[in-house]
Order: sequence, then C-alpha cells, then structure tokens
Amino acid sequence: QVQLVESGGGLVQPGGSLRLSCAASGIIFSFHTMSWYRQAPGKQRELVATITSGSTTNYADDVKGRFTISRDNAKATVYLQMNSLKPDDTAVYYCFASWRGNNYWGQGTQVTVSS
Repeated sequence: QVQLVESGGGLVQPGGSLRLSCAASGIIFSFHTMSWYRQAPGKQRELVATITSGSTTNYADDVKGRFTISRDNAKATVYLQMNSLKPDDTAVYYCFASWRGNNYWGQGTQVTVSS
C-alpha cells in the first residue's frame, strides 16, 4: 500500500520559514519524481516544485529564490524548505510521486501565513 505522509505545516508570520516533509512508503522512492503542489481556497491546485530521480529541480516562478525542494532517498523523504513566506503562500500543500504513469498523492498539510 502506497502512502505519502506530509508534515511540517502550520501558522507562520509573513517573512517566516517552514519546512515541509513528505515520507513515502510502498514505492521505490529513488525511482520517482517527487513534487509539491498547493491549493488555496477557491483556486486550482498548482505545481510548486519538482525534483527528479536525478535530483534535477524545477520551481514555479513565484517561489523561485524562496523555496527549496530536496530529497533523501535513504529516508524515502522529500522536503520543501519555504523561506520569506507571504500571505499568498497560504494553501494546503500536497506531496506527489510519479513514475512511469503511476501517480500518488499525499493527504496534504495546511500552511497559513498570517500576522
């Protein structure tokens, strides 16, 4: 059974930082491209960042320079370090794993940026 379990969300003030984690089980983690998506209230889910099996990364324009995606294959975990957070970053953040057409989602973790 595949499981992607996110953690690390919460309430943070503008300008603050959070580190999200996504622990995977039931998949060959090192083979998978891992991504973080987010969905704000009333908006479509959008891609935030991606890291391939070879650790090539890609970011949405509005998070470049502020967010960093990384992975630890030994721990089957992907991370999203979020710095200089803005109220517009408020959303539910989802972990996504993909390999050869097999796609899996986590349950999401809430990030709220507010003073």
